[in-house]
Amino acid sequence: MSQPEITVLYFAAASTATGLTEQSVTLPASQYPLSSLSGLLASLHPDVGLDKILESSQWSVNAEMVDNVEGVTLKGGEEVAIICPVSGG
Repeated sequence: MSQPEITVLYFAAASTATGLTEQSVTLPASQYPLSSLSGLLASLHPDVGLDKILESSQWSVNAEMVDNVEGVTLKGGEEVAIICPVSGG
């Protein structure tokens, strides 16, 4: 059986840090908590500061904002967006 994959969308600082706007990511388990995704993504992009960016970012799964990352389990096929804080004037 193939490993489940998700599509990660990077915006703003996350996109700048990774050099990507979109990435297919293979999940290490068929039931993977969204709360663990930060660590996985940071390990895929070491030494670019992504871990710090993710600490202050929000998440959306399939175009729905996530309020409680602890309550979301990824199973594969989802589109996960990293929404970085922005400031404007």
